Amino acid sequence: MPKRTTGRYERATVGGEEVAAFIPHALPPADPPIVVDAALTERIRTAEQALVRLELAGEMVPSLDWFIYAFVRKEAVLSSQIEGTQATLVDLLTFEAQEGAEPSAHPNADVEEVGNYLEALAFTRTQLADPKGLPLSMRVLNETHRLLMRGVRGAEKHPGEVRRSQNWIGGTRPGNAMYVPPPPHALGEVLSAFEKYLHADDTLPPLVRAGLLHVQFETIHPYLDGNGRIGRLLVTLLLEHWKLLTKPLLYLSLFFKRHREEYYRRLNAVRLDGDWEGWLDFFLEGVATIADEAVASARELFALVAADRTRVLAHEGMSIAALRLFELLPRHPVVTVASVMKLVETTKPTAGRATELLVAAGVLVETTGRKRDRSFVYQGYLDRLRVGTELDERGEVLRLDKTKTS
Repeated sequence: MPKRTTGRYERATVGGEEVAAFIPHALPPADPPIVVDAALTERIRTAEQALVRLELAGEMVPSLDWFIYAFVRKEAVLSSQIEGTQATLVDLLTFEAQEGAEPSAHPNADVEEVGNYLEALAFTRTQLADPKGLPLSMRVLNETHRLLMRGVRGAEKHPGEVRRSQNWIGGTRPGNAMYVPPPPHALGEVLSAFEKYLHADDTLPPLVRAGLLHVQFETIHPYLDGNGRIGRLLVTLLLEHWKLLTKPLLYLSLFFKRHREEYYRRLNAVRLDGDWEGWLDFFLEGVATIADEAVASARELFALVAADRTRVLAHEGMSIAALRLFELLPRHPVVTVASVMKLVETTKPTAGRATELLVAAGVLVETTGRKRDRSFVYQGYLDRLRVGTELDERGEVLRLDKTKTS
């Protein structure tokens, strides 16, 4: 296939250095257009079937609420980690166990970033589901961005506003940047075209369109910070908006985190060589892989809960309060006695006894080693859920999106 031109370059001066800023052409790709050949058709079919299996898994589970609870939080942690946040899934769940139950509990900055992601996702889904709410548009993405960046690292970079200055990605300065997005004066044009394609009547399959829109958003890089999280969230929103899934069950951050170098390479190949087909092959593989892993994870989690329920029911002296607490653990896998009091709506002695019974049954594990202010973890459940969310061996996270600004 001949090399495809996907945009034009414009010379700009940034930080005293002349750089070539890239301005992408409007979607869909043209000259030549994307051809859905046999190989791409098979990739699409495989990914679509994986989404069907994921949708069925969501319908068959005993509680869709805690299925969504688990996967949304895992994605919030992963997507925030990719952008440099140090919070782990355990950090988030520990804070949630303390919040409300312990009035003095305050999140650290990293946990607050993850919490902002959860709030932003909830807001956007509510808007899109409400006939009177905001439609899928730059306006709703701007508001999502405002919530995402509120009061945290990057809050000084105009949350909810399209940037008015030049940014760049990678490198130590503009002159050696890996990529320079469109200059501010071009954003009105390219974002208008981006928004138009969100609602265009296109014959390309929805999964292909979602893949194209993700790259286009990352290429435009309309904000001074947080572009990666919004770009990944966009895929989740599109799958639900276009009825490929009825709930937000698929998140690609884990796939992008595992294959970050390939992710970079594929994005650059679109900009440099017009290799949309190579990107789509990678993207669709990610959809299929993560959907199937989510189904397998759901099966493991539900099998674990079923086996533990049997063990809890058979445990000598098990109380009604302990049984009620057990059924709540999938949505609250980290608890304190104070949080148990609120969850089960009972007294401190009863909450303490219920907790200790689940410890004795081998379900909960005390993690602090203290006699006071102790935390208890549904260890088997959390071990399965947190796969992929751990920091590396140095306690660090490598960022995908190293955006800098002039």
